[in-house]
Order: sequence, then C-alpha cells, then structure tokens
Amino acid sequence: MTIRVLLADDQPLVRAGLRGLLGLDGDIEVVAEAADGAEALRLVRRVRPDVALLDIRMPGLDGLTATERITTDPATAGVRIIVLTTYEIDEYIFSALLAGASGFLAKTVSREELCHAVRVVAAGDALLSPSVTRRVIEEFGRRPGPAQGSAERLAGLTAREREVLALVAGGLSNAEIGRALRMSPLTAKTHVSRIITKLGVRDRAQLVMLAYETGLVTPGGADC
Repeated sequence: MTIRVLLADDQPLVRAGLRGLLGLDGDIEVVAEAADGAEALRLVRRVRPDVALLDIRMPGLDGLTATERITTDPATAGVRIIVLTTYEIDEYIFSALLAGASGFLAKTVSREELCHAVRVVAAGDALLSPSVTRRVIEEFGRRPGPAQGSAERLAGLTAREREVLALVAGGLSNAEIGRALRMSPLTAKTHVSRIITKLGVRDRAQLVMLAYETGLVTPGGADC
C-alpha cells in the first residue's frame, strides 16, 4: 500500500530535496506541498494524506499550530505528523509532542532515515530517539508533580501493561521491551497497542507524555 505524504516547508529547495528522497521508494508518494502552515492545513483537509511532514518554523501559521489544529480536528485526526527541525533539540519539541506530533526529523536526515520515519509513523508508531525522550524527561523534571487524580487514567491497565508503559516512557523499542520482560517483540507490540487503545491516545509519543503526566514514571527514575 502506498503511503501518501504532504510536505510543508517555506523553503522550495528543502521541499524539492525531501520530495526527491521520498520519490526513490515506490511505496511512498508525495501528494501535496505547502509553503506555510495555513496552506498545509487546507491541503491536509482536502487530500487527507497518511503522513504530513511539517517544518516547525514557517511564516504565518507555524508547524506547531498547524499540528495542533490537524490532530484536534476529527476530520483530520488520523493524519500522522512528523515535525521537521533544524536541530533535534529544537525548543519546540516538547510543545509539538503535546500538540500531537508523532515524530521528529532533523533536516540533515539521510534518505534511509527519512523513509524509515515515514513508514514507522504511517504504521501508527512514534519516532522518538533517545535524545528526544531525554528532552521530554528534562521538561517534566522542571514541572510540578502530577495533578491530583491524574493517575486514575491508568486504573484500567494491568500490572504487566504498566511495566510495558514504563519501558515505553524510557524510550525502549518493542524488541528492547521484549528482552527486558522476556517476551517476543510481537507480544510487546501487542501490549503497546492495547495500552494505546485503553488510554485513548494517538500513538507511542503520547504514551511517553502520559507516563510522566500521571506520575507512573518520574524524571529521576528514568534511564535513557
């Protein structure tokens, strides 16, 4: 099945480069391009891509605002967002996660990394590197403790699912979770999918946020 992609960046050369890289793989098709967030929002609503690659810094409506509007609109909530950043530690990464982004890519990304990211996010997973996960942990370390009652969101999880969620929050892949808990990667993936369904979140990125928001994992207790 072909993965339909929208590109949004105010620099034509960047869009051309990304389009050229993605076009080399037959299972990925660029179906629309935008030069700013407002145009990206209009095109997402019109063409309904599987994945939108959004530059976080665009004139007018920026990528962060566009991400939030796309993910909160029931008509476009199924579109997965990958935020393009100049550096992986972009100051807006945490806000983009809160807005519903599923992954982050530096503009210096290789073709293999770019195509892998699109496939991972299109499949419903999240693209969180250890450094991005560390950025989330640092941000939560500066925040007050979880709000009273927030842990109740996890009440429907089994003990095993809580273990899996804690490892997801630590940035572990399904294979790594499987090794840590002595289960197959497929079983780990099944647990993650069930947790996502139970908690009503979009993907793995939102699970990481929720694990810290509810106090299941604390910044001082994570190993990333």
